[in-house]
Formats: sequence, structure tokens, C-alpha cells
Amino acid sequence: MVQKSFRLQELAEALGAELRGDPDTAISGLATLQAAGPGQMSFLANPAYAKYLAQTKASAVIVSPANAADAPTNVLLLDNPYLGYARISHWFDAAPAPVVGIHPTAVVDPSATVADSACVGPHVVIEADAQIGDQVVIGAGCFIGARSRIGDQSVLRPRATLAHDVVLGQRCHILSGAVIGSDGFGFANERGVWHRIAQVGGVVLGDDVEIGANTTIDRGAVDDTVIGNGVKIDNLVQVAHNVRIGDHSAMAAKVGIAGSTKIGRHCVFGGAAGVAGHLEITDQVQLTGMTMVTGDIAEPGVYSSGTSADTNRQWRKNAVRFRQLDVLARRVKELEKKLEG
Repeated sequence: MVQKSFRLQELAEALGAELRGDPDTAISGLATLQAAGPGQMSFLANPAYAKYLAQTKASAVIVSPANAADAPTNVLLLDNPYLGYARISHWFDAAPAPVVGIHPTAVVDPSATVADSACVGPHVVIEADAQIGDQVVIGAGCFIGARSRIGDQSVLRPRATLAHDVVLGQRCHILSGAVIGSDGFGFANERGVWHRIAQVGGVVLGDDVEIGANTTIDRGAVDDTVIGNGVKIDNLVQVAHNVRIGDHSAMAAKVGIAGSTKIGRHCVFGGAAGVAGHLEITDQVQLTGMTMVTGDIAEPGVYSSGTSADTNRQWRKNAVRFRQLDVLARRVKELEKKLEG
């Protein structure tokens, strides 16, 4: 692997950062404050790690002006150091460059349209009437279903699956094992026997959407499942049929959203949060980890449910008391009536 190296001045100009220190310092990698050594750059965004700043061996750090005095090395000053780190991380990405063209082992239907600038890897299958945009990268073993469309500069990592009639906007990033457009969980019951319902809708993803590894987004039962612009979804998330997720929302691993629920814009769901079906959640709602939502949320804010970990002994005591709450509430009401009398 060829190691990349950049002058600190070059990085500062790219970030629009104020540089304090030697502009000719060579930076060849990124690392945490604790692990960084000469030639590497680090950053401080979380106050919990401020204790490591004074002892860092990094050749440069990205910090806010408030922390600059504690840095023993060259600094790049930004109001949002984490955003600076995010932007500069791409300069050091060691992922192999894709090869333009269609690999000889790929199977592409003659009616499909593949841009000349696209990269189609080994053993990819592209079905009839699919459309692959400019500079799209499709990794090895991916499946692109009939009539699906992939917008310009989108990337599908190896073994991602797009079923038929799926639309991806521009610059989408789909990680390995993700399945977009799988059949929704739809069945009708007759006398205890389940009958499968055909899922005739599709899935539409906006621009700049990221879907994590082994996440599943089901196609609509009738209308489409819709994921808005800029949505970021982590690994192992389940999005059921006809769900709509508003622009720039984000969801951590193991979130589950049941069918026909509508999520607003700029929402953030913590890991393993669950949302029941046929609900509406307004814009700018944050669910902390493992929150279970069973009703509409009409007001922005932070919502939680469940209990945090405790010693087993204390948890058992609390579980007993929880079962006694109804009895205790009735006793309190009786006492209040007596006091009022």
C-alpha cells in the first residue's frame, strides 16, 4: 500500500482551518490522541478525551479554539473539529480504486443501461431495464433487479442486493449484505392460516443516503417505501413496508420500524429502538437506545423508555416493586380521599 502524505498547510487550506505551527509538517495518517505518533494527525471533539490532549505525540491536532492552549503540537483550529476530521478522513482512505468497466464474469441483461464511467465488479447480476448512472461502483456479487435505477456516483459494496423496481438517488452508499426491496411482512389470516400478500410497491431512496451492512428495507405493499435525502442508517436495521423516513434522519444499529410508520426529518434513533406500525413521529425527535414507541409523537424532543442496567440484586427488587405499582397507586388514592374527607 502506498502511504499518502500531505503538508499540514495543504490540509488546513482544504478545511478552511487556522493553522498554528509549522506549515511544512508532513502528515501521513490519522490516529486517536492516545495512539498517535509522529507524522499522524488527531482531533479532539468529545470533552471526555480532553485529558489525553496534553500528552499526545501527534504531529498535529484538530481542535476548537477553546482547547488550543492545551495542545503540545501543531494545531488546526475549527469550531467543529469532528466535522473537520470527517472531511479529512477521506484523504487517507486506503480503499482500492475501482476499475472502470464491466467485469467479464458479470451478467448484464442486454436491455439494461450501464454508463461508460460505471464500475461493475465480478459476478454482478443486472437484470432487464435496470439503469446504472455515471461513476457508479457496484462491488462483487451484487444483484440489481429489473427496472431498478442507481443514481450517479452511488456505491454498492460487495453482495448488496437491490430487488426489482428500486430507485437510488445520487451518491448513495449501500454496504455489504444490505437488501433493499425485499418483500414486506404481509399476510392475511383465515381461520388460523396465513396467506401471503404480494408486495407490489417499490423502494425509493433520495440523494446521499447511506445504508449499513445487513440492513433490510422492505418494498411497499401498495405504495413505495421512501427514504429521504441524506438519511443515514446503520447496520442490522429493519425498515418495514411503506415506512417513510424524512430527510437527514439517522438510525443506529438494530433499530426496527414496523410497517406504514412515518418518521419526520432530522430524527435520531439510538441503537435497538423500536417503533410500532401505523404511527407518525414528527421532526427532530431523538429516541435514546432501546426506546419502544407505541404511539404517535407530535412534539420534538428526546424520548426514552426502559430501565438502565443495575446489579441483579437491585434489578430484582425493582421488578417486584414495579408489579406493585398499581396496588400502591390505588392505596394512595384511598388515602387522599380519606385526607380530603
